[in-house]
Amino acid sequence: MNEIELIRSQLTAERQHAGAVANACVSALQRARTNEVPGGPALAEFRQACVDYLACVLPWFEERDQRLADLARARLGAADPEGRALEEVLARPGRSREALQRLEAACATGSASGRAVSDSWQDFAHYLASVWGARRDALDALLGARLRVTDWRSVSGIDADTILEERQRYARVCALLPSGVSLAATPPTGGG
Repeated sequence: MNEIELIRSQLTAERQHAGAVANACVSALQRARTNEVPGGPALAEFRQACVDYLACVLPWFEERDQRLADLARARLGAADPEGRALEEVLARPGRSREALQRLEAACATGSASGRAVSDSWQDFAHYLASVWGARRDALDALLGARLRVTDWRSVSGIDADTILEERQRYARVCALLPSGVSLAATPPTGGG
């Protein structure tokens, strides 16, 4: 596996894990609402592990988009068709900043009723799978073969420390996963 494949593989893993974590949190909250899994401190700890994971990974994607925009401006002019296509995709709804705002809204409902909490998490998970995911897919389609390895390194910001941090945070979610709740997620099609 070459370096670009390794970077793209990590990006794909982060996307898949983000979706799986969001969906697992929705499932756990819905099951707690119907008393299929216990609520209380264990559920709160699991929910916090989910928030910690997502609040770490989503900003990384936002930072990557900024570095990508900077690279595009430096390398491609505004008149370049590839540059315009990239700017158009970067301007679409579905930024990680928007996903983080939805995550914050889901967290803000923590003292609300069980239905309000699971509904706000459901809204967040749906946004992540649809709008955010579609934007990531479009970016990946544009970037697939166009970036050089140095560009992938620069844009992704992936290194041993970030890989380790992502794995540790995901492992914590896995360790706290309530019985009967799965981390299965619909895999995204790309890695961007």
